[in-house]
Amino acid sequence: MSFFQVGWSPVMTNNSKILALKYRPQTFKDLIGQEEIATTIYNSIKNNNSTNAFLFTGIRGIGKTTFARIVAKALNCENSITNMCENKKCSHCIHITNSNHIDVLEMDAASKTGVEDVRELIEFSRYPPSLAKYKIFIIDEVHMLSKQAFNALLKTLEEPPKYLKFIFATTEVKKIPITVISRCQRYDLSRIKSEELFTYLKNITLKEKKIVEDNAIKLIVKISEGSVRDALSLLDRATISKNENNLTFENAQKIFGYIDKSSYIDLLEIILIGDEEKIINHYRKLYNSGVEPSIFLNEFLEILYFVKNISYIENEGTNFSLNDNDYKKLISLSKKIETSGVLLFWEFTLKTLKEIKLVSNPNLLIEMFLVQLSYLKKKKLKNNSYENKIKNTKIKNTEIKKVKNNDAISQIKNIKQEDEKIEKKYVEEIKNLDDLIKMCLAKKEMKLKYDLENNVNLVSFSNTKIEIAFNERLNKNFVKDLSEKLYDWTKNRWLISFSKDKGSISEKEKRIKLKEKNIAEFKNSNEYKNLLKIIPDIELIEINKKND
Repeated sequence: MSFFQVGWSPVMTNNSKILALKYRPQTFKDLIGQEEIATTIYNSIKNNNSTNAFLFTGIRGIGKTTFARIVAKALNCENSITNMCENKKCSHCIHITNSNHIDVLEMDAASKTGVEDVRELIEFSRYPPSLAKYKIFIIDEVHMLSKQAFNALLKTLEEPPKYLKFIFATTEVKKIPITVISRCQRYDLSRIKSEELFTYLKNITLKEKKIVEDNAIKLIVKISEGSVRDALSLLDRATISKNENNLTFENAQKIFGYIDKSSYIDLLEIILIGDEEKIINHYRKLYNSGVEPSIFLNEFLEILYFVKNISYIENEGTNFSLNDNDYKKLISLSKKIETSGVLLFWEFTLKTLKEIKLVSNPNLLIEMFLVQLSYLKKKKLKNNSYENKIKNTKIKNTEIKKVKNNDAISQIKNIKQEDEKIEKKYVEEIKNLDDLIKMCLAKKEMKLKYDLENNVNLVSFSNTKIEIAFNERLNKNFVKDLSEKLYDWTKNRWLISFSKDKGSISEKEKRIKLKEKNIAEFKNSNEYKNLLKIIPDIELIEINKKND
């Protein structure tokens, strides 16, 4: 669409020195990373076909409230949406930007959660707008409303006056009643891709005449995790802290308390060597530098992930996590430890991460954890299979024969048989991707279900092993979260890995292709041709085939 420009186009909102406010987007053209959503909403408003209630979801700082204000301006702009305040700002857009428009009301549901607040809002909605075309209610953090407040909204949401629009924003869409969601047009704002966010920040530094090293910007991008507001706040913090227009990567590390990946990689290398004294000394250096135990474990998990999937990760990739030296070190480490060993380390790390909240001195827990890893390596980890290590211990036949007590032998056999029955039962429940999606739905794991349907290109699916094509749209915690849930559901350890193969198209794409096929087939039928004679303007939306 001609109106839309992908990339950087910040607009100064006021004279504030705070970058997040200074460069807050004011029109659809200024938004980054949400092109499809912006285009959809733009077209709906342009064609006078916009919904009565919008619902924006996504992580903090992704632009939900900003999106809401832009939509409000697009609906009420005197210059029309096609040239929305590009040359001359109208009074409506000015007042909406300053949050003081009489017909565009913003409410923070975190502070106004009660039913009385909502009833007051509904009562106010009975009166048409004073100045603008639409009366618009923007409710931020809408999930904070009480159950009674949501119930009070339902009737108005279902049958609102033509002049009334609701725009909701939330970080916790699961907490919103399904009855409310069904009455809204939902838009899930995705994390901003690292390359886009990097370019955005780079241009702002040039605009502000600040010299910031590329590696420092990449560090900010990584820490912000796709949040534009967080990224701008971090950039502000770094430049203010130094009180100068020059920011190096080393200074950025000190300001944010970030420890370079190389320290964790070196630690893993020492663990593989098995020198306990060096392991403890290396960790204590990290701890004394300011690394919290929980942060340490999360960073260690990331290193293990890189070791396992290093062949699928491009240097200078989307997460900006690895420099050239780190990348080379990880390639070398990946040759020293088998996949089974990496997965066993992963399991122990996750277990320690869960236990860290239970102890009074997490630092000691970490040290014992690292000693455990060293011990596993010393016991010739590479010669033992992953399954034999992490599954519930099974007694070998030779060991059973040594037991003299017949009752004990019988009990052991019964337990083993029962475990095998349970294990078999669970394995049979998840035979393919479709079974897995249904399980996520049954367990209300909607985030996993969404990724499995929309962002997973399946390469292979077998007993406790799933292979998928690498997809940058997947959440970085997807593999970890899915592995944990599969273990909870099946009591088996699943191996989830990335493949260089493209894999099959996603389930969503399959449904779209099937829909298109059904429509095409029906258009060639005599039934459709007869319908055209009766209703020439008929439009096919969907074809539902019934089984005989």
